[in-house]
Amino acid sequence: MRPPVRYARSGDLSIAYQVLGTDGPDLVLVPGFVSHLDLAWEEACLSGFLSGLASFSRLIWFDRRGTGLSDPSPDRLTMEAAADDVRAVMRAAGVDRPTLFGVAVGASICTRVALDDPASVRRLVLWAAHARLLADTDYPAGWSADFLDHVLGEIDRSWATGESAAVMNPSLAGDERFRDWFARNARAAASPAQVRELFGLCAAVDLRAEFCTVGTPTLLLHRRGDPWLSVEHSRSVARLIPAARLVEFPGADHWPWIGDSDAVLTEVEAFVTGHRPGRRERPRWGPRSLTRREREVADFAVQGLSAQQIGTRLFISERTVETHIASAYRKLGVRSRVELVRRAADAGL
Repeated sequence: MRPPVRYARSGDLSIAYQVLGTDGPDLVLVPGFVSHLDLAWEEACLSGFLSGLASFSRLIWFDRRGTGLSDPSPDRLTMEAAADDVRAVMRAAGVDRPTLFGVAVGASICTRVALDDPASVRRLVLWAAHARLLADTDYPAGWSADFLDHVLGEIDRSWATGESAAVMNPSLAGDERFRDWFARNARAAASPAQVRELFGLCAAVDLRAEFCTVGTPTLLLHRRGDPWLSVEHSRSVARLIPAARLVEFPGADHWPWIGDSDAVLTEVEAFVTGHRPGRRERPRWGPRSLTRREREVADFAVQGLSAQQIGTRLFISERTVETHIASAYRKLGVRSRVELVRRAADAGL
């Protein structure tokens, strides 16, 4: 169920946030780069990840200033202003000493909050953390200046089409449904000019000298094959933060909710609650009960492909396709492809 949008005051700005769950420790999610609180719930992988976090915590997440449903920033974006937004949301939501969970640039923002006021943060979970975005003589993991220029030069075109989703998350290559959603989400979350300003903020960050002073217990998470931010970033950060533990996952997707998100949720839950759950069981029915292959087959079926065409796309037999479709029908409570098409939006297909 989509939670209501609320607003916190950060100076003169209104910051949109949502609260999910009522039980468990407070967990504040600081999203990476851009977000849109409304459109996030139209993507099954992201909404499922948020619901997974809320299953063991009281989850608070928000759109940073200049993104999504929050006010645009009248001044140039700074890390200090981004940290102010986190604190504003914490106050509005009645949060006391939460765990902060930051994704990519969100990891830097969470670190800033912990550095400025260590007593206000219980733990840090940093996904794809990096001391700085750009490479330096003693920091080879970063981007080259030429690559940053290339990314900035492509924003007007790629931001409109959503193609960067597959660049950052290779498992989504060829997934037109996700690409369409990402393009809508990106355009609604920020304009190309705002995106370039965000990259300017990211490129200006350098936490190498400060990470060594972080005393907050810290969990670092990264996929080894991440094509956007190399795992070497988190390995470097792990050497700098005294109280850090690094967990590396197989795979090459940049976002934690793409790919094997259950493994990510398991590590976060163990760190936040002190209890390590067993491998998460899928529900027996409903959209979240679908296996990845069943979802792929059902998605192609909604697009109108025949069982033979789906089998050719996925390199599986026609009989196997029919088995997956029958299983998807049963789990979703539909009896025909016509019903499946009608239910596609609700099922995240």
